[in-house]
Amino acid sequence: MRFMAGQPVSEAAAARVCDLVVVGSGASGLAAAVTAAFLGLDVIVLEKHHQFGGTSAWSGGWLWVPRNPLAVAAGIAEDIEAPRAYLRSELGSAYDEARVTRFLEQAPRMIAFFRQHTSLDFVDGNVIPDFHDKSEGAGRGGRSVCAAPYDGRNLGRRIRDLRRPLEEISPWGMGIASGADLGNFINAFRDFGAFRHVARRTLRHWADLLRHGRGMHLVGGNALIARLLKSADDLGVKLVADSPVIDLAMTGRRVTGVVARIAGETVHIAARRGVMLAAGGFPHDLARKAELFPHAPTGAEHHSAAPQENTGDGIRLGERAGGHVRRDLSDAGAWAPVSLVPRKGGSTGRFPHLMERAKPGLIMVRRDGRRFANEANSYHDVMKALFGATPAGEPMEAWLICDHAFQRRYGLGRARPRPFPLRPWLANDYLKRGKTIGALAAACGIDRAGLEATIAAFNGPATRGEDPAFSRGTSAYNRIQGDARHGPNPCVAPLDRAPFYAVKIIPGSLGTFAGLSTDPEARVLDAEGAATDGLFAVGNDMASMMGGRYPAGGITLGPAMTFAYVAAHVAAGVPLDRNSP
Repeated sequence: MRFMAGQPVSEAAAARVCDLVVVGSGASGLAAAVTAAFLGLDVIVLEKHHQFGGTSAWSGGWLWVPRNPLAVAAGIAEDIEAPRAYLRSELGSAYDEARVTRFLEQAPRMIAFFRQHTSLDFVDGNVIPDFHDKSEGAGRGGRSVCAAPYDGRNLGRRIRDLRRPLEEISPWGMGIASGADLGNFINAFRDFGAFRHVARRTLRHWADLLRHGRGMHLVGGNALIARLLKSADDLGVKLVADSPVIDLAMTGRRVTGVVARIAGETVHIAARRGVMLAAGGFPHDLARKAELFPHAPTGAEHHSAAPQENTGDGIRLGERAGGHVRRDLSDAGAWAPVSLVPRKGGSTGRFPHLMERAKPGLIMVRRDGRRFANEANSYHDVMKALFGATPAGEPMEAWLICDHAFQRRYGLGRARPRPFPLRPWLANDYLKRGKTIGALAAACGIDRAGLEATIAAFNGPATRGEDPAFSRGTSAYNRIQGDARHGPNPCVAPLDRAPFYAVKIIPGSLGTFAGLSTDPEARVLDAEGAATDGLFAVGNDMASMMGGRYPAGGITLGPAMTFAYVAAHVAAGVPLDRNSP
């Protein structure tokens, strides 16, 4: 047995042995651990951070799973060929028949397995469409599921080990689920039923803060991780925090264990069935970003909303074992517009602008004052449009612009809507304000004539719910992201109530797509396509099966948990049932 970096192992740090070591505790790592433990393996999860959950704990918790059991139960039936056609249309030359087939066959079974055998359950997203409804096979609903809300008290003392929701999008640390929950918060001052819902949620949250020090009504990605942690504990998975993996052990070409730092000791853990890399990709690895992100020549120009601990550890471990990093994807990251949020104490948060862009009464412009995209399109598509519209040598940035009515109703980034105050965000210069469009342009450094002309051109048709420039609100995805109470177009309204507000947008991401090349069993491949025995990669350590495309919401977590489920079966030596539901 050899250690690739020559790390010494002290006699005091006794060797440990298990069947499977999982590196990372996001949804893919915990899904692999829970599945493997259910199949009879002795599993250890090693997490670099002091809490579990990774990026998944900050996410919306959505999974793209065509033909999932909740859709079937609701009577939304489609055969495997419809989503296959959609992926073939969307992925183009990146379409991998073997991996796509494995995903489409096993994803519904993965959902059924977790619902039947663990504490994980889901709610349906049967009304959520795919991003691009003009592509062949596009779905108008029934392909999404989300983790069901969860009572954190069920975790007992383990709740202290769960990463809290992302501060920037969680008022007072309170998670708000997309869909009806979010709709109630938006309409709290327009509808008594919504106000009652918000009052009930807020009072319970403050009671939880007083009693437990954190919210206990968990939603989205926080609920997903909480349910997986409960399942892991129930099945005897060993969960070890503050334990960065610094090396892999190999016997010949087979990975046989890891070297980790645990409680100040360098510890060797032997893994009879292999090692699963699930460390969250490389959103904060400056060198890798500089290599793979054209818009970030030093890496520092890109600001991911993923946790700072995601620095590419798993990918580097895989490379050192002979794994090949895919560099041929159309995009190396899951792009998203973000704004930099000043925090008390001097640190900076990153707010991912995923929701408000589709609401009526907002536009997005570059420094010339001109729109460059349909603001209601997916976060990934909007950022690709910004990349394409920015001339060489100019800063890669844009501005979200809205009027007073919009800001007070929907909020603009971290500057939340009524009743939250605006003063702190104006004072720290996060939020710009102008009594006129011209004054706002001057405050932001936007071309005044260009912005005034853009607003004038937008407002006329917008009063009729029209957007002749970019057809905003005409796709199914646009409309479901808009405000159903606003007509005739849920995504379009004029900007005509002073004062006006703006927030600067810069390139960011929700995670990375480029990663280790894998086969349909999630085994890590070398440059010649040969598998490395005993080494698997899932989640964002695995090169995205979407080839760097982003066809629908949930295309990270859906494949992540599916291939984790598949890899756990392979590690356990348990055949997968290949009969499609």
